[in-house]
Amino acid sequence: MNPDKTRLEKDIAFISGIQPARNYRNVASLNTIAAYIKSEFEAVGGRVEVQEFEVDGEVYKNVIASYGRVEGERIIVGAHYDVFEDTAGADGNASGIAGILEMARLLNEQKETLKYRVDFVAYSLKEIPYYETENMGSAIHAKRLFEEKVEVKAMICCEMIGYFSEAEDSQYFPDTVLESIYPTKGNFAIVVGLEDQYDFLQSVYHQVDKHASNLTVEFIFFPSDESFGGMSDHRNYWKYGYNAAMISDTAFFRNPHYHKVTDTIDTLDFNKMAEVVKGVLGYLLNITN
Repeated sequence: MNPDKTRLEKDIAFISGIQPARNYRNVASLNTIAAYIKSEFEAVGGRVEVQEFEVDGEVYKNVIASYGRVEGERIIVGAHYDVFEDTAGADGNASGIAGILEMARLLNEQKETLKYRVDFVAYSLKEIPYYETENMGSAIHAKRLFEEKVEVKAMICCEMIGYFSEAEDSQYFPDTVLESIYPTKGNFAIVVGLEDQYDFLQSVYHQVDKHASNLTVEFIFFPSDESFGGMSDHRNYWKYGYNAAMISDTAFFRNPHYHKVTDTIDTLDFNKMAEVVKGVLGYLLNITN
C-alpha cells in the first residue's frame, strides 16, 4: 500500500498556498481549508461530520471522517490545519493534514477491513494564542468524546511530518543525554508519548517502524505533557486518560523554518513523508493490543 507522493504534494500546495494565511484571524481562509478537507474526505468514502465551535465570537471547524464500523472502540488520527501568524505552514502542519488525507484515500482504495473504527480529524486552533487552552480544536474534540463516553483505543497525532535532512548536526535536542541517544542527522521520524503509556507507545513504534521500511523511526517518552512531549494536539487526549502519541519530524529541534515564512513546500521531503504515512497506516491495520 504505497502513498501517492503527487497527491501529498497537491494537498500541501493547496493548503500552504491559501492567502491570507490560515491563522485564527483569517476565518475565511480556515473555512476554505475546512471545505477542501471535507470534500477530499467525502470523495474517498468517509462518513464526514463538521464539528463547529465558537471562540471569541468566531466559529471554527473540526472536520471528521469516519471509516470502518460505526460502533465500538475507535482510533483517532488527527492533525491541525491552522498556522502560526502569517506563515505558509507547509511542514507545520499542512504535512500532517496531507498525511491523514492520503491515509483516508488508501483505506478507501484498498477496501481494508478495519478492526476498529478510525476517525481522521482535522483540527482548527492548535496554534498561539489558543495553544494550551480549552479552545484548541483538539481539546473541543477530546472533551466531546469523553462526555459522550466514547471508547477510544488510541489517538495518533501527525505533527510536522515533512522535513528531513541528511546533513551532519542537523538534529538538535535540548539535553545532552538525549543528544547522546538520538541521531545527529535529522533524517528520522519519531514517535512521542508518555512514560506511563509505555506499552502503548511501544506498540505504535513497532508497527510504524516495521511498515515505514525506508525510514528510520525512533521513539521517546516523557513523564508529563510539559516540554516537547506534549507540544501538539495529542496532549488534550491525555487529559481524559486516553492513550495518545505523536509522530513528528521533531519540529524546531530540526526544521530551521519552524514558524517562519520560509516554511514552504520546496523544503519538504516527499519520499520520507510517504514513509511516515505508510508507517501510521501499518499501525491502523495491524493494531493488536
